[in-house]
Amino acid sequence: QVHLVESGGGLVQPGGSLRLSCEASRSIISFVMGWYRQVPGKQRELVATISINGRSNYVDSTQDRFSISRDNAKNTVYLQMNSLKTEDTAFYYCNARWTGRPPDYWGQGTQVIVSS
Repeated sequence: QVHLVESGGGLVQPGGSLRLSCEASRSIISFVMGWYRQVPGKQRELVATISINGRSNYVDSTQDRFSISRDNAKNTVYLQMNSLKTEDTAFYYCNARWTGRPPDYWGQGTQVIVSS
């Protein structure tokens, strides 16, 4: 089991940047980590994942603007978000899967609002 805590959300203008952090309560060296986002009333959707060996994957809408990374020494995963758009407004959730298998572990979420 792992407890996840996200931070770094907030209000930013379109075109701006934010870096989200997700700190785990234990070593994440054997966890596939990911970021998801959810708009109230809609399904949670995948943003990006990073494998145990550091390979990252993104959905098309974030491919060129977001970057996921992991620091296993700090038990932390990051999501660098650049060129933010109003449609990026959502609650962002950190996800962990031990060796990529269920169950999913989730953080409590951090809110990102992109607005002028």
